[in-house]
Amino acid sequence: MAGLVLSGCAIKPFSQSLPIPTKRFITNPSNINLLHPKDPIFSPNFHGFSRWAVKVSAPLRIPSIDQQDLDLERERISSLDVQEEEIFDAGAPPPFKLADIRAAIPKRCWVKDPWRSMSYVVRDVAIVLGLAAAAAHLNNWLVWPLYWAAQGTMFWALFVLGHDCGHGSFSNNAKLNSVVGHLLHSSILVPYHGWRISHRTHHQNHGHVENDESWHPLTEKTFKSLDWITRTLRFTLPFPMLAYPFYLWNRSPGKSGSHFDPSSDLFVPAEQKDVITSTICWTTMLALLFGLNFVVGPVQMLKLYGIPYLINVMWLDFVTYLHHHGHEDKLPWYRGKEWSYLRGGLTTIDRDYGWINNIHHDIGTHVIHHLFPQIPHYHLIEATEAAKPVLGKYYREPKKSSPIPFHLLGELVRSLKKDHYVSDTGDVLYYQTDDKPCKEK
Repeated sequence: MAGLVLSGCAIKPFSQSLPIPTKRFITNPSNINLLHPKDPIFSPNFHGFSRWAVKVSAPLRIPSIDQQDLDLERERISSLDVQEEEIFDAGAPPPFKLADIRAAIPKRCWVKDPWRSMSYVVRDVAIVLGLAAAAAHLNNWLVWPLYWAAQGTMFWALFVLGHDCGHGSFSNNAKLNSVVGHLLHSSILVPYHGWRISHRTHHQNHGHVENDESWHPLTEKTFKSLDWITRTLRFTLPFPMLAYPFYLWNRSPGKSGSHFDPSSDLFVPAEQKDVITSTICWTTMLALLFGLNFVVGPVQMLKLYGIPYLINVMWLDFVTYLHHHGHEDKLPWYRGKEWSYLRGGLTTIDRDYGWINNIHHDIGTHVIHHLFPQIPHYHLIEATEAAKPVLGKYYREPKKSSPIPFHLLGELVRSLKKDHYVSDTGDVLYYQTDDKPCKEK
């Protein structure tokens, strides 16, 4: 600190070794020597004085803290913040309740507008039909790859709207939800009620190792019991991105049953009629596609519907996998008393898909959707922003995407390489990695 003493004609700074005063006023300034006898001002050539002391009757003013001190203080505070981040435990029970998050979300976010929901259906169906008509008319190999990418993405958008019907966030009218859901999902070969019921199970048990329905981790024992073909198909691209049709028929490893079978243990007896209805709708769509082969030809049907269907499946597996895997920080899974609906839901991940966000109805805004699936998709962004102050570090801000979310391919690859299984024991678990190469047994 630069204190100054007026001495005759000269000005001399205080020695830096002096302590900084802790009080604003000096109560007895006559007892304080402000200069040191070895300072140059006491040399024999300076007016012959050998010692100077300053006595004042007015209070001394303490100068402000210099920039170096401010920088040091900022570094200290920053280091404390880093330490706090390092000790944050994502698997610890949060300091808030589900009701606290709900209370933070504006009431308008819970309002379901069936007209607005139907407007998205009309928009998406019109785009699907327009793309198919344009591609069939042009019938050019420079156009077909663009058509496949666009139409496959639109099929996925139809799935998301049917998904809203399944959650009841499309409207408050259960019959409208069921009719629209069947039309949308059957058109892309998804059994609406069969999927709706199993997806409800997923939401109600997300984050639970044994009870979750889709993309849940394998236990170490189950993982090591897999034959090399199954292990390769599950963890080697592109096979995991083509899993959805097989999941509908036979569920995940370690689980049994089919989304088409009303007697499957996926369903209770009261749901069997719904499952039969969905299976009939699915079969009808399959028969329609088979008949169209005789009208336009199998090659044309493959180009118009088959390849876009596969792109849709890849989108579905890609997005749903990354909702629950691949974050740079390891996220927990639970068993027993450690699991709760809130703690399980907080381990989902929001993703930014760039231009695709609007096309697939902001389904990447997934944390709030998982906690409150009754919120319509067009309110999810506002609801998430309102909930962030409550969620704190339990909310993980998604990385900003370029127009096309190529960065998420890297997240997918890294996750498939390391997120293999969880321990057979314990109640708060994290993915572990099998370092042994996959070989035929």
